[in-house]
Amino acid sequence: MRIVDSILAELDQEAVTTKRVLERVPEDKLDWKPHEKSMTFGQLALHVATTPGGVAEHLTKDEMEMPDLGNYDQPKTTEEILSALDGSLSKARQILNDMDDKAAMSDLKITKGGQEVMSMPKIGMARAILLNHWYHHRGQLCVYLRLQNLPVPSVYGPSADENPFGG
Repeated sequence: MRIVDSILAELDQEAVTTKRVLERVPEDKLDWKPHEKSMTFGQLALHVATTPGGVAEHLTKDEMEMPDLGNYDQPKTTEEILSALDGSLSKARQILNDMDDKAAMSDLKITKGGQEVMSMPKIGMARAILLNHWYHHRGQLCVYLRLQNLPVPSVYGPSADENPFGG
């Protein structure tokens, strides 16, 4: 078993839930945001959709400059978001599948203005940013749904709106 296999399995499992959450993003609310410092519903949804592929792409490098955070694209449709998720997952799977154990354990150094911000094994980056960061923003998206009085899907167990276990 390769080091990346557990990440790939988790990615596939979580992709199903993430798609269910993204399918609930209402097209007529893509410009809505809960606070002036927040991303819009659409920006957050597109960020969730593109995180796996975007982060996986960084894992192909040994060093990178910290990306400009806070500059997020605004989608026009929910279909654009769902299509972005499909492409992002495909890219992430391909990159991770091509990664051998030596590459997975090699460090990725992130710099900002030439100064090192962080460095860790690529497999750790896959766990911390590709997956955990993805879940964090998916959770935010569920809050956006609730604040718009829209049904929140079950993620790891029942929500107030959906119980996959019956009852």
